[in-house]
Amino acid sequence: MDFTIETSDLISMLMAVLCGGIIGFEREYKNKSAGFRTIVLITLGSTIFTIVSRHGVGADDRISANIITGIGFIGAGVIFKDQFSVRGLTTAAVIWTSAAIGMTTGIGYHALAFVFTLITLGILLMMSRVERFIGKLQRQKMLSVTFRDADFKHIQSLEERLNSEDLGIERLQVSKDHDTLTVIWQVSGKKKFLLKLNETLANMPEIISFK
Repeated sequence: MDFTIETSDLISMLMAVLCGGIIGFEREYKNKSAGFRTIVLITLGSTIFTIVSRHGVGADDRISANIITGIGFIGAGVIFKDQFSVRGLTTAAVIWTSAAIGMTTGIGYHALAFVFTLITLGILLMMSRVERFIGKLQRQKMLSVTFRDADFKHIQSLEERLNSEDLGIERLQVSKDHDTLTVIWQVSGKKKFLLKLNETLANMPEIISFK
């Protein structure tokens, strides 16, 4: 039994737990679907499989490819799509990156894995500030409004009102279902005006629902 190899592998696994814990802590703090335990296990699992592939015979490429494929399935499970947006892409990317860090520790590049971990953590922390800054600038959202009746005057009236409130509006789709009228717009403007839009729509009696 080669204790030198086993010690090196144990160090790799401990490093994987450390790196995964750093990223997982940030995910858990932000209450994401893939939290502390999930990220740690993904990083550790990738490290273990990489270690096994190193000690195998001619299986390195196949096992590494299977790790990437397996992580892809896990990442796909945290992505959700609703009518207008896709959620979970960042979490899926973090899972994918954590697996890459685990594979890096598995081949013994501990310092490089730790640097990758700090870079990933820096991106997750700093990008939130950048996104908040971008949010203060001009932005767009999809708006779906269902009117109580099929009177097209409601559409013209709402468009005139939104245009007067420093919002740009583009009509994309109009549909009628029995006695109701549903319109989808692309609305653009500063974040404060888009937030005020919800209050405006909620106070209009001719609107049944909006999202």
